[in-house]
Amino acid sequence: MFGLSSTKTEMVTPENALPGRPQPIPTADTHNVLGTRLDPTPSEGHAVAMFGLGCFWGAERIFWQLPGVHATMVGYAGGYTPNPTYEEVCTGRTGHNEVVRVIYDPAQTSYDELLRVFWENHDPTQGMRQGNDRGTQYRSGIYTFDESQKRAAEAAREAFAARLTGAGYGAITTEIVDAPAFFMAEDYHQQYLDKNPSGYCGIGGTGVTCPIGVGA
Repeated sequence: MFGLSSTKTEMVTPENALPGRPQPIPTADTHNVLGTRLDPTPSEGHAVAMFGLGCFWGAERIFWQLPGVHATMVGYAGGYTPNPTYEEVCTGRTGHNEVVRVIYDPAQTSYDELLRVFWENHDPTQGMRQGNDRGTQYRSGIYTFDESQKRAAEAAREAFAARLTGAGYGAITTEIVDAPAFFMAEDYHQQYLDKNPSGYCGIGGTGVTCPIGVGA
C-alpha cells in the first residue's frame, strides 16, 4: 500500500500484461462489519456502484459506513490480467485499479450521494497516484453500470471541476468508463481496517465540497 516506483505510473499494454489464471482466487464470503454476503451481483431491490479512489483499504471503510449500503467489497478492475493476486497488481503489470464495489439500497441512498462521497474523499487531480501511493492501481475512477450512472458521473465531474479550479486545483484525471470485469481481492483485504483498526489508510480529500444532485 506504500509508495511505488515511478515506472509503475504508466499503463501496461495488453501484450505485456501478466497472464493471470482462469479460476478466482480464494476470498471472504461474509462482510466483517455488516454481516452480509459478499456477492458482487446485487439482489432484487439493490443496486451496484464501483469506484477507485486510491488505497482500497481506506476507500472501502468510507462506503461501508454510509446509510443504505448493504455490502462493500474490494477488488481489482480496469486491467488485463484475469483473476490477479495483490502481488501481481502491485507490479504494475496487470493494469488493474484497486476498487470498491458497493451494493446499496436505492430507497435509502442515491447514486448521487455515493458520487458526492467519492469526490469529497480523495484528490481526483493526481493522475496515477493518491498521496504517497503511486502507481496505476491508485488512479481515480468511476465504473458505471448503465447510462444513468454515466450521465450522473459526468455531470458531477463537470460541477466538481469548477469547484476544484476555484480552490486552486488542477484538472480532474478521473476515468469514467463502463464497468469492466471485477475480480475480488484476497480475504485479508476485505474490510481490512475493521480487522486492523490501526492499519494504513492513505485516503484524504481536498476539503472542497461537491454539489449534491447534479446527476438528477
